[in-house]
Amino acid sequence: MIKIIKNVDIYMPQYIGKKDILIVADKILKVDKDIVIDGVEVEIIDGDGKKALPGFIDSHVHITGGGGEGGYKTRTPEIVLSDIIRGGITTVIGTLGTDGITRSLENLYAKAKALEEEGVTTFIYTGSYRVPPITFTGSIMKDLILIDKVIGVGEIALSDHRSSQPSLDELKRLTADARVAGILSGKAGKVNIHMGDGKAGLDALIEIVETTEIPITQFYPTHVNRNPDLFNQGLEFAKMGGFIDFTTSSDPVFYEEGEVKASIALKICIEKGLEDNVTLTSDGQGSLPKFNDKREFIGLQVGRVTSLYNEVRDAILDGVPIEKAIKFITVNPARILKLKGKGQIKEGYDADIVLVDEDYCINDVISKGNIMMRNKKLEKVGTFE
Repeated sequence: MIKIIKNVDIYMPQYIGKKDILIVADKILKVDKDIVIDGVEVEIIDGDGKKALPGFIDSHVHITGGGGEGGYKTRTPEIVLSDIIRGGITTVIGTLGTDGITRSLENLYAKAKALEEEGVTTFIYTGSYRVPPITFTGSIMKDLILIDKVIGVGEIALSDHRSSQPSLDELKRLTADARVAGILSGKAGKVNIHMGDGKAGLDALIEIVETTEIPITQFYPTHVNRNPDLFNQGLEFAKMGGFIDFTTSSDPVFYEEGEVKASIALKICIEKGLEDNVTLTSDGQGSLPKFNDKREFIGLQVGRVTSLYNEVRDAILDGVPIEKAIKFITVNPARILKLKGKGQIKEGYDADIVLVDEDYCINDVISKGNIMMRNKKLEKVGTFE
């Protein structure tokens, strides 16, 4: 069915005024004032008093669950569609994490396909924490070139006691393979790096950039707001032209221990002119384990995809202009990860749109042209919800 969102304030993410949005099938066909379609059935969506934002992109989600740091019973559950929709998320990148044994790439791919069938766009990373990475085909290059949903490698763990402690040469080869495969396939081919609390921080990535021809943009380190030292090093990394990512799922206790709240990190990056090199991700369904000073497991929570927009909203309420705040979860990840047709409200782009009310709360979610949530009530849920 044809849909028209009428009289809505549109953020592309830049503000372009109050206009209409014409949706045909899964695409945005036109953005203009006073759109009228005669002779066919049209569903009108009242946008008065609302703001239209591009559908949110969460490029780091453990869609098949994660964790296990406290034993088998602490393996976190798979994500469900309703959580994704409540978070205003229309594009998800799935990843494995610590556990690349009981969580398989085959399961990750199948879950991504299932979520796609249920109504959101999905991609995945090949690999997990460890090096050499697990793959579908026995080759990073083959995975990227031959498997449609694979757009990069990760999350590879560094500066973390759970890392496989890869050598510099191993990281160079892995990254070089990802780069060439990305070039050949037209994909981003990024290496998504899990950053831990280790003192080395981003040193290995910087050394590779300084001693090889691999560009700094080949890396996509996440959890960079984990502690003040890593955060400050991350800012320098971004100043060098690199991309960095801040995690929105957290716990107030972590803030007391030095983690930089994502909304605050976002604001600092804007003030320093680094807004185009930074994204936010939720680490949804990933475990948030807590270890003591002996690296012994003492507790765990689960990351939530709904935290993604919550942190953006906190930044907006703290004075960050909405068109700047939403870049971190729309146009920035779309550009960095080469997600065509994503991240903007623009003619010819996918009809992924979130409508927020005057309090910046999510009111309606449209994914691939389908209304998934209307007036804060879910219209679609997962198959087994």
